[in-house]
Amino acid sequence: MPGQPHFQRTLATVILIPGALLLLSNPLAAQQKYVTQWDVYTGYAFLNSPKIGLFENGFQGQLGYRVRTWVSLGFDYSLTAGDLTITPDLLPAALQQQLGAQLGQMIKAGLIPASYSLTVPAHSITNSFAAGPQFAYRHFQKVTIFIRPSVGAIREGATPKPTDAVATAIVKELAPAGHKTDWQGFYGIGGGFDINFSKHFALRTQADYVWDHLFNDLLQDGRWTTRFSVGPCFNFGKNVAATKPLALRH
Repeated sequence: MPGQPHFQRTLATVILIPGALLLLSNPLAAQQKYVTQWDVYTGYAFLNSPKIGLFENGFQGQLGYRVRTWVSLGFDYSLTAGDLTITPDLLPAALQQQLGAQLGQMIKAGLIPASYSLTVPAHSITNSFAAGPQFAYRHFQKVTIFIRPSVGAIREGATPKPTDAVATAIVKELAPAGHKTDWQGFYGIGGGFDINFSKHFALRTQADYVWDHLFNDLLQDGRWTTRFSVGPCFNFGKNVAATKPLALRH
């Protein structure tokens, strides 16, 4: 989608600048006195993997349990879908040479023009699963800032959509079933902030930057992927901030 980079910049500007202004406008705000034990989040998300030209839209969901005011344990899931275009330069060197030789023979035989360029559009559906800690900074009453390691597993299914007979024949050779599915681990870092409208409701904005190497039998290199998400967060349960450490109880 040609307008996607501009869309990303616009969306980030719309979300991040008001949050920053709110934070800066209240530098002396008191530390949060009420921190619920649970939080549930769901919102819009996009995944951007520029290495392979993949952009996907979907949603993200999270469930968190606050062990302390500054640390949570949680589970994260996202489902996104979008399109990409596979080109020979993305493939392993040996496969590039094999395809180049085949196409060269077809050009010599007059079966395809010398200007022929192999491209295969594909549709992708991605599921990501992550679990682990998240660390929060609660000095500001209206804004909670957080950071986390982003580690988990990713499942991606790709369905090639060849547009000519040559590409169709190559796809049948590389993906006889007509589609490819792969599971891989990923790792990286994530973070963001909540704008707290009340002790039970907030607007969350967050991003993750992770590395994976999906389809390593067909793609030469791994890739860095950015996930951006924004949506409502609902907080409930007892006040963790009012819980005294065991050492101070009598």
